[in-house]
Amino acid sequence: MEIYLVGGAVRDQLLGRPVVDRDWVVVGATPEQMLAKGYRAVGKDFPVFLHGDSKEEYALARTERKTGRGYHGFAFHAEPTVTVEQDLERRDLTINAIAQHDDGRLVDPYGGVADIEARLLRHVSSAFVEDPVRVLRVARFAARYAPLGFRVADETMALMQRMVEEGEVDHLVPERVWAETRKALAEPMPDVFVRVLRDCGALRVLFPEVDALYGVPQRAEFHPEVDTGIHIEMVLRAAATIAPGDALVGYCALTHDLGKALTPADVLPRHIMHEQRGIEPVQAMSARLKVPSDYAFMAEMVCRHHLNAHQAFELKPTTVLRLLEALGALRRPERLETFLLACLADKRGRLHHEHDAYPQADYLRACREAAAAITSKPFTDQGLQGPAIGEAMKKAQAAAIASVSKPL
Repeated sequence: MEIYLVGGAVRDQLLGRPVVDRDWVVVGATPEQMLAKGYRAVGKDFPVFLHGDSKEEYALARTERKTGRGYHGFAFHAEPTVTVEQDLERRDLTINAIAQHDDGRLVDPYGGVADIEARLLRHVSSAFVEDPVRVLRVARFAARYAPLGFRVADETMALMQRMVEEGEVDHLVPERVWAETRKALAEPMPDVFVRVLRDCGALRVLFPEVDALYGVPQRAEFHPEVDTGIHIEMVLRAAATIAPGDALVGYCALTHDLGKALTPADVLPRHIMHEQRGIEPVQAMSARLKVPSDYAFMAEMVCRHHLNAHQAFELKPTTVLRLLEALGALRRPERLETFLLACLADKRGRLHHEHDAYPQADYLRACREAAAAITSKPFTDQGLQGPAIGEAMKKAQAAAIASVSKPL
């Protein structure tokens, strides 16, 4: 029996990055031998075991064979005769197909170390095309490692384009698309995720609402980048800078301007009522991807109300109160924070505006605090009952908001 450290742990170790998860491959063992040594079986499709002490995953070396379309269509073969090289061959990228002996020696049959040095995301073998999830994974790894200079190898991009053209990506289920997207939105450069998907053609299949934004012009005085698709990429980059690792803010950034793809051609490059037009595609995209309810809610709120945030100083106190109530922010201040971070990303996601101030955020925070400080007790003490209490509180909350100072 031989045990190797594999995958991301080896890759990140070679990149000098923190190793978060450690996965192991066991060569020359049977499930019965693993159980006899105290490992606990957890794998359903193929033999995977948890170490009794570390709880880390130990998988028997295996090969796989394509049996159908989509990512479910595989048959796995795990026998003591399967070598570590054969196990590594089934992996997606060469940088993930490196194993390490317990003495530190590397097993690198597919050039992963050289690709790390060359900063290339390259597929291991032609079997890459058999699993459509790999298109999303490559885009996600590109979003993670772009700050280090990584790019998708030309031959790998060509394979991804072929997978899209042959309809393999059409068989991805929403749960897998969302799982990879959520991770990508938390990466340092989520805009690269979108760019890679667009370059291979998968964006129009998986995210047609986003793909439709490319080529849609905006007014240059407000958006020097002009192209709405480029604006979305810039907002995603700004969101990752402002709120690192926050996929919820990232999803709001991704979806906030979907309505601009529906602007009538005769009014372009203006986008009057794009917030209202965007609600339906945001709802459709969230429903199709089966995103969590908090993501769906906040994405709709940012789409619907981001211009109100930008124009906060011009809003009436009653309008500010309605905004806070729509967000549910009086009881859940974290919703206001998510909203404001996404709006700040929208503000800064424009050419030459990457460092703009956004005093509207502090003003709206102060408005929330003023409104939230109003309680029902003074009104019940006055003898008010039922709806009269709520009406009195709203008036008091609006008055409290009116008293909040605005920047000069």
